[in-house]
Amino acid sequence: MKLRSVDWSRQDLPQFQKNFYQEHPLVQALTEQDVQAWRQKHEMLVTGNNVPRPVQSFAQANFPAYILGEIAKAGFENPTPIQSQGWVMAMSGRDMIGIAQTGSGKTLAFLLPAIVHINAQPLLRPGDGPIALVVAPTRELAKQIKVECDKFGYTSQLKNTCVYGGAPKRDQAAILRRGIEILIATPGRLIDFLSNQTTNLMRVTYLVMDEADRMLDMGFEPQIRQIVSQIRPDRQVLMFSATWPKEVQSLANSFFTDINDTLKVQIGSLDLTANKNVTQIVEVMQQRYQKDSRLEQLMSQVMQQGGKAIVFLATKRMTDQVCRDLQRKGYQAEAIHGDKDQYERDRVLKDFKQSTCRIMLATDVASRGIHVSDITHVVNYDFPNNVEDYVHRIGRTGRGGGYGTAVTFFTRQDSKKARPLIKCLEDCNQEVPQELRQLASSAPQGGGRFRGRGGRRSGGGGGGGYGRDRGRDDYGGRSNRRREQY
Repeated sequence: MKLRSVDWSRQDLPQFQKNFYQEHPLVQALTEQDVQAWRQKHEMLVTGNNVPRPVQSFAQANFPAYILGEIAKAGFENPTPIQSQGWVMAMSGRDMIGIAQTGSGKTLAFLLPAIVHINAQPLLRPGDGPIALVVAPTRELAKQIKVECDKFGYTSQLKNTCVYGGAPKRDQAAILRRGIEILIATPGRLIDFLSNQTTNLMRVTYLVMDEADRMLDMGFEPQIRQIVSQIRPDRQVLMFSATWPKEVQSLANSFFTDINDTLKVQIGSLDLTANKNVTQIVEVMQQRYQKDSRLEQLMSQVMQQGGKAIVFLATKRMTDQVCRDLQRKGYQAEAIHGDKDQYERDRVLKDFKQSTCRIMLATDVASRGIHVSDITHVVNYDFPNNVEDYVHRIGRTGRGGGYGTAVTFFTRQDSKKARPLIKCLEDCNQEVPQELRQLASSAPQGGGRFRGRGGRRSGGGGGGGYGRDRGRDDYGGRSNRRREQY
């Protein structure tokens, strides 16, 4: 459903404060050499005019006492690199891009400045919509953000809610009507509520797009544009992601208030890089039946070691089928994908986190936003559509400084993605099988990168064409072909 655009030139927009950053004396005392050494140490690349200096401790961030108290209770010792530089960018009130690998603390990088921002604005009045809006591509990621909102917004008594497809609208709508300061939403469900005038975005002055590249990649550009059209043009915009392919940059730039005043921080190389704490093993398969027997061997090893594994597949149908096969052989396995209702998905995730179930099979719905700290193994039963998704999948293990193992089954149908996979392996000093190099040499160029504006990815699906299921997606609308995998 298309939303009616707002003529902002006819709106009386009250002034609002968005610059809250005051440089700490210890940060001010640093020399330029000190700052460059800190950024170099943490592989921090920054661009923009007058980029604020990074902080090296929580106290230097000049957060109010109520925020510092919550940080202390959480047991954090020092800010992560993305927080060290991202906080001062966000607190300065300028638009920003933050890029860092999964598990690096991106959520708090935008959430804590949001709390400060909200507490400086006038209180909500009856009928007001949220002040901060966080848009996320999947319900799992949206729910994970809400957990952090509950934890760190508690002291300020900030109300928040999370809206997403696949769950009843009634309860979500009731909370929206009562008024909330922070709204976390997937695009389709948010547009449903805006179309029905359940809520509005007239008060939004702090807009976050989390996993921004994935949302645009999944074909949500029209929905994102509709949502942004409902937000005042002088808003503050923050985009966070683990990857930032060139193909998405021009799209993202159109959402910023002033691209010439936008700040950017990237932690790590400009090239796509996987977590170096994850041992990556690629096994080239000739026939599909080899996958099933090899998967059983791997799961037997994981169980003997007392580990926990997540297995990624291309389609919902195959996810259920392989799960049933493992269950019949006595394994504690559960499946999660976009056709499961919310109760079932929550139950499976809870069982997986509590180790009641130690093998979870999933489509890419679980490649981002699911934080389970003790996953020891990731298995790519089917190779994903591109190497960006591969990096996100294997990032489910080796989190928080730990180590993990990722085993990937690769077939001739995946050969177009062999070259970027080899580069990813080489960048992390991982072993590259000779069979993979042979596939790369015989494959046509392309097929492993991000697909760009509104089109399909080249290279085809990662499952060798086992078929895609139809059904409703996580976002409140009918799934298109790209989303049917999840």
